[in-house]
Amino acid sequence: MTNYPVVLGLTGSIGMGKSTTAAMFADLGVPVWDADAAVHRLYAPNGAAVAAIGVAFPDAIGPNGVDRGTLRAQIAVDPDALRLIEAIVHPLVAADRVAFLATAAEQGTALVVLDVPLLFEGGLDAACDATLVVSAPPEMQRARVLARPGMTEAHLDHILSCQMPDADKRARATHMIDTSGMDAARAAVQDIVQRYSKG
Repeated sequence: MTNYPVVLGLTGSIGMGKSTTAAMFADLGVPVWDADAAVHRLYAPNGAAVAAIGVAFPDAIGPNGVDRGTLRAQIAVDPDALRLIEAIVHPLVAADRVAFLATAAEQGTALVVLDVPLLFEGGLDAACDATLVVSAPPEMQRARVLARPGMTEAHLDHILSCQMPDADKRARATHMIDTSGMDAARAAVQDIVQRYSKG
């Protein structure tokens, strides 16, 4: 009989330390499925999404696979483009996630993490046994994001407007980790791993 792992959904608004926290789980040997990385694989040369995207948006295909900048430009001028892209990509991302979970189950893994930026917005929390939101004070969040190359206040405000407010995510989550102090965050990750790895 296959023992399925506990599935922990990890999310958090931009600049809250989600990627850093995911790395903490990985450092402890917990398999992490990264939704953004899955899309990058699908868009890479010979990736599973390239052919279908190429049929819908021929200009978006180049030697490096799918050009995300071209797709963003297309979305900006055509409201239907995003829905078409999602119709192509979302089933492929879901298949990638299912394959990851199947491998974890075959290997007898006790705990896996699904790193998904829009976990609650996309309803994927329903497929998780528990959820974890990472958070930090708003001023720290803004400072982190605005330190990124090319980021502006206006672009950050637009991104935040597309994401569920931090307070709403924290209210819905099983667990919350404050990433304003990384040592404390790492200790909190260790506690969660110990809790769910006991079986």
